[in-house]
Amino acid sequence: MASVGISLRPGDARDAGVVEQVMTATFDPQWGEAWTRSQLLGVMALPGIKLLIAEAGEEPAGFALTRSVLDEAELLLLGVVAGHRRHGIGSLLVEAVIADCAAHGVETLHLEVRSNNPATLFYARHGFAKCGERRNYYKGADGRHYDAHTYRRSIG
Repeated sequence: MASVGISLRPGDARDAGVVEQVMTATFDPQWGEAWTRSQLLGVMALPGIKLLIAEAGEEPAGFALTRSVLDEAELLLLGVVAGHRRHGIGSLLVEAVIADCAAHGVETLHLEVRSNNPATLFYARHGFAKCGERRNYYKGADGRHYDAHTYRRSIG
């Protein structure tokens, strides 16, 4: 489905509450992947950070948080509120991140994801290929450990 009625806008530290709201509605607490406000604000104070907010009217629908250093960037967080999933918002956000990277001379975009996260298929559809693995990096609420998979995508 198309992302009709969705607008994208740049965000900043004043949008920390919006990002928290989306993370709460998006990230399963079983995995502990949602960042705290202080983690978010700490990262947002770093150079090269960009926040992109997706809105359906006045309602937050998703966000992407990236960090660029020289000719590389990392997609740190991506979230789409459950009620807005499968409408192309995640794709819209990733495509906007890729376009911004291309416009700013970034050659490679990286990301990391838990090995059993179904988002791996989403990222593969957007040209990301697995390039590494961190064994037992994530710990679920049940105490089990899961690998982290690193992905990269060439820009341009």
